Formats: sequence, structure tokens, C-alpha cells
Amino acid sequence: MVATGQVGSPKRADAAKLLSLIRGDAAHSRAQLARLTGLSPSTVAQRVDELVAAGLVRETDGEAGGVGRRPRHLEINGDGAVVCAVDLGSHHANFGLFDLAGHRLADRTEPIDITAGPEHVLGWVAATARTLSAHHRPDWQLRGIGIGLPGPVDARTRAMVSPSRMPGWNGLRPGERLAEMTGLTVQADNDANLMALGESTVRDHDEDHFVFVKAGSSIGCGVIASGRIYRGHRGMAGDISHVTVADAPAVLCSCGRTACLDAVAGGSALVRALQAEGVSVSDAGDVVALAGDAHPQATQALREAGLRLGVILSTIMNFYNPRSLILGGILSQAEAFVAGVRSSIYSQCLPMVTDELEVTTSRARESAGVLGAARLILDELFTPQRLDGLRPTAS
Repeated sequence: MVATGQVGSPKRADAAKLLSLIRGDAAHSRAQLARLTGLSPSTVAQRVDELVAAGLVRETDGEAGGVGRRPRHLEINGDGAVVCAVDLGSHHANFGLFDLAGHRLADRTEPIDITAGPEHVLGWVAATARTLSAHHRPDWQLRGIGIGLPGPVDARTRAMVSPSRMPGWNGLRPGERLAEMTGLTVQADNDANLMALGESTVRDHDEDHFVFVKAGSSIGCGVIASGRIYRGHRGMAGDISHVTVADAPAVLCSCGRTACLDAVAGGSALVRALQAEGVSVSDAGDVVALAGDAHPQATQALREAGLRLGVILSTIMNFYNPRSLILGGILSQAEAFVAGVRSSIYSQCLPMVTDELEVTTSRARESAGVLGAARLILDELFTPQRLDGLRPTAS
């Protein structure tokens, strides 16, 4: 295990700034760090030496080239500690184990019933995270958990706000409760936000303005602005689930209103509608599979859902003018659904909005939520306040 020390308190802000640049692939040498931060080369050298001694950074020989001494390459030292990322859904949870450098070490998907209540679900999450860590890196310490939740999370209080189909969760601060259960640092956010954040980790750095839509059993949306999650005043930015769809059937939504987007275009809504027509489907995956086999009713249902979603999104495209609209979730795997979204977008939006707009599907796919949850907890652990406790003590 790498010997560790502590980064002195007055120097933590500088250290965190250097670490952020290294983690974000913006700088990998002392000279680059000095140029980007404005700190003197001697100050950068001192801070880097402290980070190396603390076990947070390692310095290796860079690639040979040109004349003179080979430059030294700086990178995050991921060894010795892990974090667990959790993408919690209504019926399943995706887990990922990551080192401190953000490398994924292991995955696991388990069934779960979100209606079992927060104490049961969060206790199970805690136990699964520890089991995953102990199995794959028994000599490394679990430092934190990032968790995405299928419901709104208040950005100020970190409490859940009237989550649909999650009895017992309203008003609960799931991150705080999970931290009490585990004694670990925990960060929690809405799953669509974390899917958007996870998608940003697999895209080019210049793709820093996009809207990510989670189209699964329910519909959610995350907004990336200038490379960061845009949460709005209370964290409700992007929550399009309960926007009323004009001319849609008056289907009762879980919020008590009718014709909400989620109630007429979400995967669960499509399943119920097709079942009422005598089509044998049990979940959104069945609907997509049937459409893949050219089933007429399933294909029509998916296209209509895409058209309705596209109408709502067209207002967001005109208002926000993103570089990309990215569709994720199981419904995005259906060509009819994606075609419906595109059709509405290009017919409803201004040409100056769509000229350079890319409407595409997720590159991260089912990993988006886990990647985002890992990024969320690692960003927290690399803040100035957490640096001293980040590395395990040498044994």
C-alpha cells in the first residue's frame, strides 16, 4: 500500500484545484498545472510533492519525444481505496465499484422492489456495496457511495420530494440516512441527473451543452450546461415527467393529474395500454422486443410515445439551444421511438436550433447512471474538506 500523509489545511484549496485539473485530463505535467492555475512553478512543485507523498498522485516517465529530458506524467493514484456507485431503479439496481482514479473494477445488477421502503432498500444497498468491495478489493478501503434515485431530490436540502411509486421516501434525506448506516461519505441525486453526468464522462470535452432524456418505465431528464449538471433552484430542472401533453388521452397519473407525459409516454404506460389491447407484455423491454419484430401495435405505441415526448422536448430545445439531445433508457433502443422524437423536434423547433442539433442515443447506455454516481461521489471526496481522509492509512 502506498505510504500516505496529509495535505496541510492552508494548502487544501490549491491541492484540490491541481487534482481537479489532473482528474479532468486538463493537465498532466507540472508546467501545465502552473500555466492553468497561475500558481508559480515552485508552488506547484511543492503542492505536487505533497500530493505524491499523500498517495493521491503518482508521477511516471512521460513519452519520449524531442530534445531534452523526458517530461514527467502526473496521474491520480487510484490504488488503495474504492467507491461504490449505485443506480437505483424501481425494480433493479446497478452497482459499480471504482478506484479513486475513476476506473471501474466490477459491476453487479440485482433485482429490487423500491416499494419495500427506504430502510429496507438503503440497508440492502449498504450491505451490497460492502460485499462488492470485500469480494473484489478485500485489502482496499471503501470510502464512499454515490447513489441515483428514481425520484426528485431537493438540491438544497438533499431530501426527496413527492417521489412517485416510492412510499415512505417523501422528505427523507437518503444520502444522509445511508451515511448514518455505513459511516461513509455518501452523495445522492436524481437518477436522470446522474445519467446525464455519466454520459458526459464518455463524450468529448467540447460537448458541454446537452439534454439527456431517460426513457424507461418512466421518463426523466437531466441538463448539462457548460459541462455541469444544471439543477435549478431546488433541483427540479429537467423534471418533465408531469408536463401535460396536449391532445393526449386523459390517463390518470400518479401525481393525481391526467395526461402527464409519464402517464402517456413512459414505458409503464405503454405496457398498460398494450395489455388493455390484449398484447402480452410485462415490461418496457417486452414492448421494445416486440417492435423489433415488427409488431404493429407495439411499433405504433412507441412511435406515438416518441412523438409526444418530442413535442415537450421541442420547447426545451428552443429555450436552451443545446448541442445535443441524447436519448437513454430502454425505449431509446426502439427505432420507432427515436424516429418519433426526431420527427417532433425537427417539425416543432426553429431551423437555427436544429441546424447543428444532434439527436442521438446514449453512448454510455445502461452504464450511464453508475458512471454518473461514481463521478458524483469522487467529486465530493476530492473537495478540499475531504482530502485528508481520502487515502487509507498505511498498514
